[in-house]
Amino acid sequence: MAVKIPSHTRETTRMGGQTVKSSYLALVALALASVLTPNASRAEVSTIRLAKQYGLAYLPLTVMQEEQLLEKEAAKSGQTVKTEWLQFSAGSGMNEALLSGNLDVASGGVGPMLTIWSRTLKNYKIRGISAMASLPLYLVTVNPKVKSLADFGTADKIAMPTVKTSIQAITLQMAAEKQFGKGQATKLDPLTVSLSHPDAQVAMLGGKAGITSHFGSSPFQEMELKDPRVHQVLDSYQVLDGPHTFSVAWATDKFVTGNPKIVAAFYAALKESINLINSDPKTAASLWIKGDRLKLSEEDAETIIKNPENKWTTEPQKLLVFLNGMHAAGLINDTTSNWKDLFFTYVHDTKGS
Repeated sequence: MAVKIPSHTRETTRMGGQTVKSSYLALVALALASVLTPNASRAEVSTIRLAKQYGLAYLPLTVMQEEQLLEKEAAKSGQTVKTEWLQFSAGSGMNEALLSGNLDVASGGVGPMLTIWSRTLKNYKIRGISAMASLPLYLVTVNPKVKSLADFGTADKIAMPTVKTSIQAITLQMAAEKQFGKGQATKLDPLTVSLSHPDAQVAMLGGKAGITSHFGSSPFQEMELKDPRVHQVLDSYQVLDGPHTFSVAWATDKFVTGNPKIVAAFYAALKESINLINSDPKTAASLWIKGDRLKLSEEDAETIIKNPENKWTTEPQKLLVFLNGMHAAGLINDTTSNWKDLFFTYVHDTKGS
């Protein structure tokens, strides 16, 4: 990089018979130092913009927000940071916000995260920061004739956060291939409709827009099953033969590498939040009701949190199963045999899968 020094600064002195342009040399050295070490004085962000969705899967973020855990963790490393929390109905919208520079940390199901990972391998290099929870997802219906996937008819509409790419959509495709045979993964896709969980619940229970089923998440699935008209058709743990990660947090490589202390504080705050949920579910239930303005009693909220099938952890589980399923279905172009390729280094010390 060429550095132009004003002529009036080029003062000279005599040393050992040689002319030394002292001021000139000093300014050149200073300019070169700033060019060669651009990160030395670069400040990290003062405000971090985070997003979450509706449901139990985002409880770690709700606890983090309500207890201001990120701000407290950042302060430990001398960082003063403000948090700006945004609410989305699906991960696809978060990905658009990330790419446009209007969001720093996204969260959602593994489908949207794996989609954006594949699409940005050569530019934004978006990867996961951490898993947040492994939770079962239920496909429920008010249609008494539907006992299995084979019973869905053309008049049935299945609501989910985002068709094709949400974790519910991917799970339904995997289940369809098991039910109907190889090459039949998308057989039920024409019946799917994109709706937020709250809207899907209202539509199904109210008989609106032809919605007869909802592939949702907690607490909506538990609330829906309290209605005598509703019964369960599918459990995602059955489809994947055991627990799997539901919710993940992800970001661009530029944000993570440019803000190492802030992102480290986010991860530390996430672990602290998860520890609180595991050790004190009663307090977590109270914070969940307050933060998400839930119409649940603290007792019911605590019962849902303590469901033995729920696992609150930063460890990714069965990400490669989802990745391979999406790749086989043609939803993404890239794949890997190493789950660590999907994440920044924060969770590389976990077992992962």
